[in-house]
Amino acid sequence: MRQPQDIVLLLKAAGEITRLRLLVLLVQGELSVKDFTEILGQSQPRISRHLKLLADAGLVTRHAEGAWAYYRLNRDRTSGALAEWLIGHLNTDAAELRRDLEKLSGLRVAQQERAAAFFATIAQSWDRLRSLHVADSALEAAIVEAAGQAPVGMFLDLGTGTGRMLELLAGKYAQGIGLDSSREMLSVARAKLDAGGIENAQVRLANITELGDYQRSADLVMLHQVLHYFDDPSIAIAHAASCLKPEGRMLVVDFAPHDLEFLRREQEHRRLGMSQEQMTLWSRAAGLKPVLCRSFPPSREDGLTVCLWVLETIKSNTTKGV
Repeated sequence: MRQPQDIVLLLKAAGEITRLRLLVLLVQGELSVKDFTEILGQSQPRISRHLKLLADAGLVTRHAEGAWAYYRLNRDRTSGALAEWLIGHLNTDAAELRRDLEKLSGLRVAQQERAAAFFATIAQSWDRLRSLHVADSALEAAIVEAAGQAPVGMFLDLGTGTGRMLELLAGKYAQGIGLDSSREMLSVARAKLDAGGIENAQVRLANITELGDYQRSADLVMLHQVLHYFDDPSIAIAHAASCLKPEGRMLVVDFAPHDLEFLRREQEHRRLGMSQEQMTLWSRAAGLKPVLCRSFPPSREDGLTVCLWVLETIKSNTTKGV
């Protein structure tokens, strides 16, 4: 239960027309300060000041990405319940609110178009790579199965790229966070999550070697087609393992050893696949053990075999439904 002064702070923070407009927009999903300035037509300092008041009161949460900051509605406990009550009693057909929502819709369409344009620039090389290995349907069915039947509170997708794993497993986790070091890829991922109406996932700009904010936070961690970009994949596995809760599980998807050197030249691959022996060595060094490895041969002779590994903490002796 909140103290009376805390409730007064919440009410004061929400009790202003611009801040109410911000809250209504945040019901639609995560937005940046730049997004708000474009929609409301107000200056960045003014918008930031209003958002700070909402954040200080606990009505919204803030996440910084370099010079950018993203905000989302805080749905936790009292503050979330109050925000939802206020918005639920607002007439969003009021002219000002309706214009805000229309501008937000137009902004998202523009963002998705920009994301699609970026993806088109890499479509040729992307399709060439995808054609080298097994069809997505077989692999993705195996990933869903490998995620297990146990409830997943937090799912952490490292190197999320276009956010496909957040989409695929959206029904299995309460909260999903995708991390990637590419702003362009995150733009694609955000557009896809918005288009799919996936509200329990968000993406963040982050380096896989800087995961201090996520230590021991995740029930399930994913490294999907990430390790081959590392000279030393054991580094990525160790950092990923540090994010697991004691009974957590890690899924790793990557290529089996191959000799397609053009992937180094054209796709920036540093390692040409991972062997079972290597994965066992790297995972044990990180306090994990492989409990499952499945191989998916390519549909063409010169293609790539994809492997799916399930790793768990060494003290765990079960496979949790795999």
